[in-house]
Amino acid sequence: MSEKVFFLPSESIRTLIPNSNGCFATDRIMVDGSKVGYMYREEPDHPADTGWRFFAGDEDGKYIDDPTHTGIYALNTLANYDPDIIPYLETEAPCAFEKIQGASEYRRVENPAIE
Repeated sequence: MSEKVFFLPSESIRTLIPNSNGCFATDRIMVDGSKVGYMYREEPDHPADTGWRFFAGDEDGKYIDDPTHTGIYALNTLANYDPDIIPYLETEAPCAFEKIQGASEYRRVENPAIE
């Protein structure tokens, strides 16, 4: 198994937010460098989990089901990959947002199917 080569080198990660607890993200963001297209927050699994889950938005079920395509990262790291998410990070769970095409903002998804 080869080691992941991340889109941003670790030395470029700056402190953008004070919260460094964990979140879930796909390799479409972390390895391929895609921006966050869809994000949701569920109740955290444990105290170090923020409950945030991030996707580029073009991943299919087969991609998501393969655990080699996902990882757990510090929330600050995700903010470095896509600073557009920062204004939404204090939203209480459950919530979901999708990127407005061609914009840096997200719109809230009403009644998301968060499992």
